[in-house]
Amino acid sequence: MAVSFSGGAKAEVCKALPQKRCCALAACFGILLFCNSFSSNGIRIITESREFSSLLPKLFRKAFNISFDLMPETDAQGKHIFQITCSEKIKTIMNAFGFDAESTVSLHVNLPVVEESCCKVSFLRGVFLAGGSVTDPAKGYHMELTTTHHSVARETYTLMEETLGFYPKTAVRGGGQVLYIKNSELISDFLTFLGAPVAAMGIMEARLEKELNNKVNRRCNCDDANTSKVVEAAQEQLSAIRILKEQGILGNLPKKLSQAAAARLDHPEASLTELAALMEPPISKPAMNHRLKKLIEMAKEAVL
Repeated sequence: MAVSFSGGAKAEVCKALPQKRCCALAACFGILLFCNSFSSNGIRIITESREFSSLLPKLFRKAFNISFDLMPETDAQGKHIFQITCSEKIKTIMNAFGFDAESTVSLHVNLPVVEESCCKVSFLRGVFLAGGSVTDPAKGYHMELTTTHHSVARETYTLMEETLGFYPKTAVRGGGQVLYIKNSELISDFLTFLGAPVAAMGIMEARLEKELNNKVNRRCNCDDANTSKVVEAAQEQLSAIRILKEQGILGNLPKKLSQAAAARLDHPEASLTELAALMEPPISKPAMNHRLKKLIEMAKEAVL
């Protein structure tokens, strides 16, 4: 099964296992606040990323010295489900983040957990792995982070602004709080920050390819428009010359105009520049245009 662009980005992020326990805690904090369920009743994390599935048990052992009560088989296909239902384990985890399993009603980003710069990075990595997705840049530019906790979304918004210098847009979808970015450069910067430079480069390459294609299309459209104008002008000039011929005026034209008319008749698809070069002696493009316009004016007068 082909790996999606989002899956590839998550696989990159998973390559860096936090070396310090504080960073492992921060990563787990981001995962838990943006996962499917995190409360005193239990923890439930669902993912389709094999790399994330492999990383999760290692993170929880490093951060809490705790194992999951339910884990998927190593070769499981589709969605991988991780659960912790043991009340003592849940209490240990919640205490690590300053929550009381019995009295905490609303979860929030406990700032001491993400105080250090390295911990901020780890936290946002966890956020992306558990609640993030990024669209294939060939289809569009869209990255989002989704949580069920209103305060967590608001505080993550502020953390991203302070850490990255930009902030995402916000939305509510199906009861979930969504932080999202649609700017290709910002998405690329965020992925680079998380440790996914290959995915970030994929975003930039897609943008450059689209810009090049758009430039080529604009040039082609412009060339087509210019060609149409040249054809229309040539048709008007040829029509005028035919009228002058029918009226018996063509053979009595001054030499310069006669030469211009003959050149247009012999070269109906030539541009003004090409016709100007055929004159003897050669003339400028504006001068050639002037002669042909004079022929058109004379034809209009002849049929009045």
